[in-house]
Amino acid sequence: MAYSLNSRVVAEATRELMRRRGVDRHQIGELVLFLQRTYYPELSMEECLRSVDRVLAKREVQNAILTGIQLDMLAEEGRLLQPLQNMIFNDEGLYGCDEVLSLSIVNVYGSIGYTNFGYIDKEKPGILKRLNAKNGKDVHTFLDDIVGAIAAAASSRIAHRKQAEKEAVERVDEA
Repeated sequence: MAYSLNSRVVAEATRELMRRRGVDRHQIGELVLFLQRTYYPELSMEECLRSVDRVLAKREVQNAILTGIQLDMLAEEGRLLQPLQNMIFNDEGLYGCDEVLSLSIVNVYGSIGYTNFGYIDKEKPGILKRLNAKNGKDVHTFLDDIVGAIAAAASSRIAHRKQAEKEAVERVDEA
């Protein structure tokens, strides 16, 4: 029989691992609101959360989350080979694989996600500030970028949807 992994199992494992690492969808929704409120002042938290949920439902996103968090956890436990252990444990500036993995999430909703990701990665608002703090114990080298990427993708999804809504209204007005 061919190998098959149930998508619900992967989705649940992703949610549980994020919860264990102290991240919930509301914190990500706040980042989405941070990114989009200038462009869409009427944007609600509920709409942001729906967009976060849609991003988190994608298997490609779940795969990136599971991979990145697992690497963070192995680094916390000192179980990676050197020099990778030190690079991930210390979130070395020249180690860019965390951003590269996160870009697979950002890319799900198109190139606008790259600018959202770059901005939020630089600003580190909300949960990202805590995840980026170095306390010598907790490692979030991948997770801080993953959370920022989820927010950037959800923001991009909203931007695409808002543009489509605007164009639909314009077509009705033209008719």
